[in-house]
Amino acid sequence: MKQDLQTRADVNLLVTEFYKKVRADDLLGPFFNDVIKDWDAHLEKLTTFWETSLFMTRKLEHKYHGDPLEVHVKVDRENNNSITELHFGLWLNLWFETIEELFQGEYAENAKRRARKMGTFLYLKIFEARSK
Repeated sequence: MKQDLQTRADVNLLVTEFYKKVRADDLLGPFFNDVIKDWDAHLEKLTTFWETSLFMTRKLEHKYHGDPLEVHVKVDRENNNSITELHFGLWLNLWFETIEELFQGEYAENAKRRARKMGTFLYLKIFEARSK
């Protein structure tokens, strides 16, 4: 039986395995591989983001500070406004797949819900930023 997400190490495993899939994906990979130069640092930042998001009621050693929206809008602009709902759907499917391969439980389900909400929000905000 799989365990639930419980620790920063669990979150790091999820993030690392997920981004292996993203980087290898024909449609998603170019957006990430062309922008991110230091993958170790990026995976650490994303681990902190997801740890903060999932375990917000805990006292954490690392807390995420940043603006994911700004970054995603910039990447969309740099790619001629070519990010679509298809990209977010693929991203979400890979996220769910990775969670289901590794974990099960309340935090795992919360990670799915948060990703779905975040993906929807980011896509809407990216689309909105195109008209400015």
